[in-house]
Amino acid sequence: MNQRWNEIKEWEELFFHYDATDLGGTYHKWNERVLQQLGPKQKQKWLEKMDACLIHFHAWLQNSHSYEETKKRVISHARIFAPHISEVEELQNLPLEQLDYLAEQLMAKQRLLALGQGGLTGMGGTFLLLADLPALAVIQLRSLQYLALVYGYDVRRPIEMVNLLKLFYVATLPKAYQAEEWDKLIEEVEQQDRDHVFYEGDDSILKQESLEQLTNQLIKSFVITMLRKKLIQGVPLVGMAVGAGMNYRFSQQVIEIGQRFYQKRRLLDEWI
Repeated sequence: MNQRWNEIKEWEELFFHYDATDLGGTYHKWNERVLQQLGPKQKQKWLEKMDACLIHFHAWLQNSHSYEETKKRVISHARIFAPHISEVEELQNLPLEQLDYLAEQLMAKQRLLALGQGGLTGMGGTFLLLADLPALAVIQLRSLQYLALVYGYDVRRPIEMVNLLKLFYVATLPKAYQAEEWDKLIEEVEQQDRDHVFYEGDDSILKQESLEQLTNQLIKSFVITMLRKKLIQGVPLVGMAVGAGMNYRFSQQVIEIGQRFYQKRRLLDEWI
């Protein structure tokens, strides 16, 4: 257990390291200046709309047939290691190594889904570009739901739903903000009573820093639109490659943070 804990601590130090002097830091400062042009009321209005969309997406996904089928499949595969398992919470009794194996099987599919969706976006077209952000959000929410499921946390419980949505917020933030928000989230779940069903505290999800994703999306759409003009045998292969690569890397970031979060929670729960 101590080895896994040290492994996660080392990952935190490396993954959340942020160098404000590199190109990413320069872009981040430019992004901040752009967002300063919006007034406080406008920012709050956008955040409230994004929060509402996120909650609706989550509710739709967790009540879908696909989620139920995945839940049954995960429990069925877990019975290879422990034949008595019948509920999501019982997955917490399995060693982390076995749960990591189950998680990797699901996440491989999610990465490919993000890759394919990014490739479609790279073909250009108004509809595909407009659909890119909500489609990507749905893929990442689904990935986090599956990770919560594998590690034994039922996102149908209100407290786990809020934890997952806050994890989504941390995982999709620009690098400059992630370390601080990660620490806040870990501290928050440490203080939660495991027997509580309902969340107690501030249940707002997205904050001002999330708005940088909107400007990132606009820039991404602009780049893809420009690359769409570069055709190879009538197909915008360069734009498709860029869209697929960007969405794949973003998906990989969300999955990595999500998996480390639930691994760390498992260790924390075992020590309580």
